[in-house]
Amino acid sequence: MALTLDDIQDLFAAKGDRMYAGEPVTQLQHALQSGQLAEQEGASDELVVASFLHDLGHLINDQGDTPTLRGVDDRHEYVALPFLRDLFGPAVLQPIRLHVDAKRYLCARGDGAITGAEYWAALSIDSKRSLELQGGIFSEGQAAAFRAEPFAQDGVRLRQWDDRAKLRDARTPPLAHFLALAARVAGR
Repeated sequence: MALTLDDIQDLFAAKGDRMYAGEPVTQLQHALQSGQLAEQEGASDELVVASFLHDLGHLINDQGDTPTLRGVDDRHEYVALPFLRDLFGPAVLQPIRLHVDAKRYLCARGDGAITGAEYWAALSIDSKRSLELQGGIFSEGQAAAFRAEPFAQDGVRLRQWDDRAKLRDARTPPLAHFLALAARVAGR
């Protein structure tokens, strides 16, 4: 079933106040902060929308609070894609799909500023736990295959904003701001 922008708004209204897997922010705060970070760094509208919606799969495939504590990988990076395909193209969908693999890649390779080990050490407890459920740190061959993926660099950028979007009292634009941007991107 395809989602409309109204459906996305309703999902955030119904479930956005849930805590984000052991982090000091809600699902909605995390989404807004991710979109804001992308916007502040001059990302394309499509990548801002991808950053805002990257964890929508958690809300669709509701596994409760912190499913990783029960050994559950909710595969949220894939869950939302069929629901969003009627609205958005690959420039939104592929970074969403790749943001989990980007974590696995960054743990293996780093990002130029830090090593993979430093990146791993900076992950939150839940991000480390989910990393293991998601397949662990990439091997060199897996990292090379990831780098060759279209939109891999956008997936890495999204992942870096995702990692930083966990501030308890961050001020962000409202949900309506990102929904309006999503509507413009969907209309293209």
